[in-house]
Amino acid sequence: MSDISKDTLSFLIDLNENNNKAWFDQHKDRYEASRIEMAKFADTVIDLTNGFDVIETPSGKKSLHRIYRDVRFSKDKSPYKTYWGGYLKRAGAQRRGGIGFRIEPGNKSMIGGGFWGPNKEDLLLIRKQIEADSSPLRNAISAPEFKAYYHNLQGEQLKTAPKGFEKDHPEIDLLRYKQFIVSHSFTDKEVLSKDFAQKVVHGFQVMMPFLNAMTEYLTTDLNGESLFDT
Repeated sequence: MSDISKDTLSFLIDLNENNNKAWFDQHKDRYEASRIEMAKFADTVIDLTNGFDVIETPSGKKSLHRIYRDVRFSKDKSPYKTYWGGYLKRAGAQRRGGIGFRIEPGNKSMIGGGFWGPNKEDLLLIRKQIEADSSPLRNAISAPEFKAYYHNLQGEQLKTAPKGFEKDHPEIDLLRYKQFIVSHSFTDKEVLSKDFAQKVVHGFQVMMPFLNAMTEYLTTDLNGESLFDT
């Protein structure tokens, strides 16, 4: 079984209300059961996603984020995350962008993907590619299925033009982005449905043209030649 149960959502709700080590230690069995359930769910998601992409993450267990928070530099010293998160790494240098899921009660569950923190060189290349030809990205994010599912491109943006680009450039709406990400939310009812893994994977599949357009930008030069040896 790869379903997410009410027990997992109940555990996360209770953890949110009792976010301390003493409570967690007393309910370690609930945590372990939930972790095993989420790993099985992620295994199914990986298997199904490999039907149209290639995922490098070896197992559902390996995809899951630790539930323990890093509180060293945070004002919030709560020791535990109150959600389950997972990340699927696409395989190979010519498959760019990440995809992930987050399971959080209160209708806050979601999937997301894209480019959260492009390094300086990658971000400049993306902008140069958009400047040269925005059609791969624009076609991907304006496709009817993508628009219906993800609505709009998201991510942090500059308030003005990036250095080296004109403020009145016709592609300035895309050139201002510092992140290129998309997300889709789910209700608790959807999370508990028998076909939720399939729903998640469908969302990843809808995302693929966007990831592929961005991959094209990041793996070719401005003449369209591959940046990798073939």
